[in-house]
Amino acid sequence: MGEYFYDSLFSDIDSLRLYAGIHPQHFGFYRMLAKRFPYAIYYRLKNKNDVLVYRILDMRQDPNKIRESLK
Repeated sequence: MGEYFYDSLFSDIDSLRLYAGIHPQHFGFYRMLAKRFPYAIYYRLKNKNDVLVYRILDMRQDPNKIRESLK
């Protein structure tokens, strides 16, 4: 299960090459929801070609805890 989780998340992150910047912003970051697990990938655009993934967080947490984690 761990390898499947890892591969799934990296597949989602790889898709940012094509779709970075189209996701809604939350707490000052773009947020892409993972396709297969209840996780969100928070990222920022550094420039036209670079994406900085800041955090991958479990969306089952308290929203206040997520907000604090992104400060």
